[in-house]
Amino acid sequence: MQRRSAAVLKRRVIEQERRQLELALDWARDDDAFERVAAQIVAARRRFILGAAKSFTYASLLALDLSAGLANVTLIDGTIVRPLDVLSDVRSSDVLVAISLSRYRRYTVDMALQFAKAGGTLIVVTDSPDAPLVQHASERIIVSTESASFANSPTSVALVIHLLATLTTASAKGAGRRLAERDRLAESLDLYVEN
Repeated sequence: MQRRSAAVLKRRVIEQERRQLELALDWARDDDAFERVAAQIVAARRRFILGAAKSFTYASLLALDLSAGLANVTLIDGTIVRPLDVLSDVRSSDVLVAISLSRYRRYTVDMALQFAKAGGTLIVVTDSPDAPLVQHASERIIVSTESASFANSPTSVALVIHLLATLTTASAKGAGRRLAERDRLAESLDLYVEN
């Protein structure tokens, strides 16, 4: 009985994710916010990425992918890079990408608002047009996270991160050289296990 209900739930979640992905692909293709956000990230001198709780996972992925092709990408993790350190030296040429998905963490909202108030450019990736940071952002990407599961769907969020990293790296001056140098260093340091 339990296996049968698990199989039914699995099918429901998979079908919901399939629909979600199809809708997300169509939405992302037609939404020019991606190009505007990528241009702002490329134009910045320093790029900060922020997220808390589950959003921290997405922020980490975005920071990792952006840092492959861009310099000065910093994940605000609250331990090594603390909000107070960043906020005490915000410049108008800085950009903060805040990933803030429901339930919206006060940590992210407060930090992002202070960053914008200090003169930095705030970009928000969120899941509702009514999310706390939307009205304070210079650019926003509002992604659907609807799911048949108790947890919000990560599918569209992962797509957003992948597109932003790809568009940003493709238009960043020196990204090709940086990527090639990273590959050379990874091989020289024997970082990966080869099959």
